[in-house]
Amino acid sequence: MFSFSNQHISVAGAADITTITALLNSAYRGEGSKQGWTTEAHLIAGDIRTDESHLQQVMQLHNSIFATYSNEQQEITGCVNLQQFGNKIYLGMFSVSPKSQGFGIGKQLLKAAEEYAKHLQCTAIYMTVITAREELINWYKRFGYKDTGERKPFTEDTTGKHLQPLEFMFLEKEI
Repeated sequence: MFSFSNQHISVAGAADITTITALLNSAYRGEGSKQGWTTEAHLIAGDIRTDESHLQQVMQLHNSIFATYSNEQQEITGCVNLQQFGNKIYLGMFSVSPKSQGFGIGKQLLKAAEEYAKHLQCTAIYMTVITAREELINWYKRFGYKDTGERKPFTEDTTGKHLQPLEFMFLEKEI
C-alpha cells in the first residue's frame, strides 16, 4: 500500500466513508458550505454532494484511492479522490472543511496527489471544474493547471437542482 510523505495525509479506508461523505457535503452544498470559498451552494440547491453508497463504489474501484488530511486531533478535514487512467491521474472530490480553509490543507493535498501520480509513473493530473467557478479555476492555475479547452455538460442528478446552466471544463497539469 502506498504511503504519503506528509504525516497528515493517508489513504482512506472503508471506516472513513461516513466522515468523508459528511466532509464533501459540508464543503460543497448547503448553508454551512458558505463559510468556505469553495461552496457550490450558489450554483446547485440542496445539501447533498454525494452519499455513502456512491462513495463506497468510488473507493472500491481498482484504480481509485482517497487521500485524507487529518489535523492534530486526528479529524479528517480534507480529502481528494485519485483515479489512475493510463498514464494520467483524475483528481476529484477534492474538499477541505469550510472551517479549515485558508490554512494550506488544499495545497498539501495537491502536492500529495502529485506525489502519488509520480509513484505510479503518471505524466499528468487532470480534473473537471464547473466553468462558473472562476475563483477556484484561478486557484488551480496558480498551481500549474491549465485549461485544456475541453468542456462537457454538467447534467442535473439527484444531488441538487441547478440554479443556472452548468458545464465542466477540464484542467490538466503535466508532472
